[in-house]
Amino acid sequence: MAQKRTLTPEEISAIVNGLNPIDHKQMELLAKMPPGKRTSPSLRASAMIRAGLRTSFKRKFPNLSLSEINMKILDYLISMDGKYGHA
Repeated sequence: MAQKRTLTPEEISAIVNGLNPIDHKQMELLAKMPPGKRTSPSLRASAMIRAGLRTSFKRKFPNLSLSEINMKILDYLISMDGKYGHA
């Protein structure tokens, strides 16, 4: 296994500069929510993304069944996870 190295301040700045600015109002709203409901917005966003992919794949592959479309979505999400490292 490769050894991890410490990032330089310049590297950290380059990473942070590429991030979207913090939405303090959104953070405040999430902090006020009960812990069990804090994941709800991200789950809804995830469902919306999958629905959009499903619609797109249905148009692109009109002769596939819903199960086959869902497998294509799963394959796509796995490939994106491997490419961008979002786990």
